Amino acid sequence: MRALLCQSLDGVDALALAERPDPVAGPGQALVRVTLAALNFFDTLIVAGRYQVKPPLPFSPGGEGVGVIEALGEGVTGLSVGQRVVIHAGHGCCAGRIAVDARKLTPVPEGVPDEQAAGLTITYGTTLHALANRAKLREGEWLAVLGASGGVGLAAVELGALMGAKVIACASSEDKVAAARAHGAVEGLVYTPETLKDDLRRITGGAGVDVVYDAVGDAFAEPALRALAWRGRYLVIGFAAGEIPRLPLNLILLKELDVQGVHWGAFTERDSEAHRADQEKLLAYVAEGRLTAKVHGVYPLDEFREAFGVLIRREAVGKVLVRV
Repeated sequence: MRALLCQSLDGVDALALAERPDPVAGPGQALVRVTLAALNFFDTLIVAGRYQVKPPLPFSPGGEGVGVIEALGEGVTGLSVGQRVVIHAGHGCCAGRIAVDARKLTPVPEGVPDEQAAGLTITYGTTLHALANRAKLREGEWLAVLGASGGVGLAAVELGALMGAKVIACASSEDKVAAARAHGAVEGLVYTPETLKDDLRRITGGAGVDVVYDAVGDAFAEPALRALAWRGRYLVIGFAAGEIPRLPLNLILLKELDVQGVHWGAFTERDSEAHRADQEKLLAYVAEGRLTAKVHGVYPLDEFREAFGVLIRREAVGKVLVRV
């Protein structure tokens, strides 16, 4: 099979296409022919050895995707050969075939295109877990999304709107704000650390926001925290802007704020049944026409450098997919 391989932790420039033997499904696994792989920002880190997960070399990037089951290993039930499935593997999807734990597969309903299914697992899974399981977002609440045009950001905008929240999209340009508005945001702002707190308070009529969804971190974190209402919830998703911020605990005390970590990867391992239910819910939203995942672009495997470049340059508005 053909695969994109990371053979040294020297970043995207060291990636190369190669022929590899087809994997075999072991006990509890399924062999899946990959149709589309989805890239996420963490893929740019994992190939440089800068991510908390460090697969043994060589490995293929691509933590999620969609494909068709070709074989089932011993002990696998509830799945069948020929079934179309969403793949949540962590890495390995930028290859023609992958042998993966069957618990990390979710059947795709009829009517859900591959392009919609391929990128639902990580960004939308993370976001549904964050908003529903952690923040317990309620209808009518104010939700501020930092980095609202990226993969997880747009997912937060879409799912927040679907759950009935009033979504404020915070992004780095008017074009990105416009894209977030098109996916359900009722307010938008081009943000800076210096103006973020006052802008969020102004938009909410001085009341403050109920939930902050922060995948950005760095200098944006503290002003976003200061913009929270009484008993607001601050969701720690990631640190795309670079520095890991230090939050002032006195503010958390004075307004009885909740700072909630969202470690979706650990959640999927520790509560696989709840994760599977979340995946089924997301696919049902798409099948019902209630959710339309934004796709930035679909790139042939030969054009992997351009696909990664879109992420590295922070140009992606929605999911970046690779056709395997």
